[in-house]
Amino acid sequence: MCLAIPGKVVDSFDRGGMRMAKIQFGGIVREACLEYVPDTKIGEYVLVHVGFAISKVDEEEAHRTYELLKEMDQLTELEAPVVEEVGTRKEDDS
Repeated sequence: MCLAIPGKVVDSFDRGGMRMAKIQFGGIVREACLEYVPDTKIGEYVLVHVGFAISKVDEEEAHRTYELLKEMDQLTELEAPVVEEVGTRKEDDS
């Protein structure tokens, strides 16, 4: 089952004309697109689904939802390695 995971916006930036953010989920930070919630500010909480912030939530709701997902063992995707973008990997010369 795919669920949206709540996280805190800790930084925002532009990448190729798209508004992006660094989102903190517990002790893990991942990047997500903010195009669906363009008025989001640093320090606010969002629900992230497959790399896209899909809505804002208040801090209390975010913490409650995160803890429930943790209890249900639904946060394992946060531990998966980050996939690099095509063209950003440095090639070996050997």
